[in-house]
Amino acid sequence: MERNAQQNCLVNLVTAAFMFIAVLAVSAYAGSLAGRLAAIFLGLTVLVAFISWFQMRLAENERLEKLEIDELARARGESSLFATKDSEVFPARRSREQFERFFVPGFSVLLCLLETAGAWLLWNWSGKVTTTGIIAERALPALAVFAIISLLLFLLGRFSVTMARLQEERLLRPSASFLLAGAYVCFVAGLGVAGFKAGFPLADFYIARGLCVLLGLMAAELLITLLLEIYRPRVKGRVSRPLYDNRLVGLLGQPEGLFTTAAQALDYQFGFKVSDTWLFKLLQQSLPILLLAQLAVLVLSTCFVFVNAGEQAVLERFGRPVDGGVLLPGAHLKLPWPMERVYTFRTEQIQSFSIGFTPDAASENENVISWTVPHNQEQNFLVANHDTLTVTNADSDTSDTNDALKAPPVSLITVSIPVDYQISSVMDWAYRNSQPTNLLADLATREVVRYLASVDLNEIMSQTRLEAADILRDRIQAAADQHSLGVKIVFVGLQDIHPPTKVAGDYEKVVGAGQSRLAAILNAQALAIRTNALAGAMAFTTTNVAEAARQQFVVESAARAALFTNQIPAFEAAPSVYRQRAYFQTFAAATASARKYVVLVTNTSNVFIFELEDKIREDLLNGLNVKSDSTP
Repeated sequence: MERNAQQNCLVNLVTAAFMFIAVLAVSAYAGSLAGRLAAIFLGLTVLVAFISWFQMRLAENERLEKLEIDELARARGESSLFATKDSEVFPARRSREQFERFFVPGFSVLLCLLETAGAWLLWNWSGKVTTTGIIAERALPALAVFAIISLLLFLLGRFSVTMARLQEERLLRPSASFLLAGAYVCFVAGLGVAGFKAGFPLADFYIARGLCVLLGLMAAELLITLLLEIYRPRVKGRVSRPLYDNRLVGLLGQPEGLFTTAAQALDYQFGFKVSDTWLFKLLQQSLPILLLAQLAVLVLSTCFVFVNAGEQAVLERFGRPVDGGVLLPGAHLKLPWPMERVYTFRTEQIQSFSIGFTPDAASENENVISWTVPHNQEQNFLVANHDTLTVTNADSDTSDTNDALKAPPVSLITVSIPVDYQISSVMDWAYRNSQPTNLLADLATREVVRYLASVDLNEIMSQTRLEAADILRDRIQAAADQHSLGVKIVFVGLQDIHPPTKVAGDYEKVVGAGQSRLAAILNAQALAIRTNALAGAMAFTTTNVAEAARQQFVVESAARAALFTNQIPAFEAAPSVYRQRAYFQTFAAATASARKYVVLVTNTSNVFIFELEDKIREDLLNGLNVKSDSTP
């Protein structure tokens, strides 16, 4: 190995280190995300250049050691003595072998981990920072520095790559490829700054994301190389390719050497000259023709457009809509891409979005949903509470003339509102507004917020739900027509209306107390109605009984008066008979329940003895046994 290659590698190392510091400083100065990613790439270049330079030193020491041993052997004529003790006689070769056997794979694994961690962390970090982090007044100086760095790295990297190819210096190729690829990366980072200056603030952000993807691809390629290295056939005397020599980086630095890189990879993995086979040579000669033919077929395939049923398409020519360019379902012809493009829209399909909640798969599978249990990802809306204002005014002793001007109290409510819509005008939907789907959702949310702030809490939760859905549909449709969205609002539903989950339990207690109060009032009213009815019935009964007694007493008095009037003639006609008859009537009535004995009296005088005590019935004495207490 010649010393100029080793010196070139050392120059690459020093240049990469200096450029790493410069790119890092200018990126921090201008606030460029892509510049920071370029600095990370140059940092990897420094590591690769250092390992490559160190390995070249070991190889150079081995070459010098071999020359010394050969010269000493020729002088003494004892070459066979050193052939049996290589490990002791050639310490430089042993150091190189140990380095390539243990340190190079370990460094390759470390490099793979660094690239993977860098791609993952920088991807997440670039998503958190602002996308317009470039400082406007510092953009031009940063752009000039990036251009100078790219030019210097390109000149030195191109020289190193050419030197490595001409002299077949395999250890110089990794640092040269990384250096040349670093020039392209710095140039792309400068394009991000230029795009920001030209009025594209997201250019730097997207280029930074692309460089993160590049780091991830480099890590994946290095991981595959490490896995294939385990199963690669070892051929004695064949010089192996350094593991840290990334083929993807070499392809970026030398895109014209794609076939050379592929041939070297195949030869390295299979252990024989795959690039000398007739099939590989045929592909190498005919590949441009095949690629052009495939490209032509691909371009011609873009001339045919098939619009599915239920869809409509918009035809654009050089980025502008064609007059009458709405394509109906069926097959159509157009100019090749990119002269004409077609964008399809589902015009007959009912599309929907949700307001107030984000669907949750776990909550959707539940059969029972309670207010007090969180379900979905819900939002709270302000709603008026007119009942609270009415109760407050009714309880106050003094009336304020400005009560009508005061805003009513508000409460929070959770409501799930699905909105179904259909595209009615494709041209309006595609060209009248930017991001029409988001605009329609924002308009619908605005109308929902406005409407809920004007209605009563209890009414919207009970009897006016259907009416509210119709009103919201009309308002959303009017807002969409005002912005020429070209949609038809098919359905707006109000479902799952309830207070927020945190206060749902207290709200249920208030509602329960109100229902208990109403039940107590109704029970009191029912008791009052029953009591009044019973009192009226008792009063009516008492009045009628008294009236009947009065009528009876009057009739009886009249009857006795009439009887007395009629008895006077009878008494005057036969006073003794009348008295005797009245006596017997009185006697019969008085002794109606007494036992009477009729004695027929004759002229003989007899003495009669009457036992007037009642005798015990004989059926009560039958079967009565009296036990005797006498002893023999």
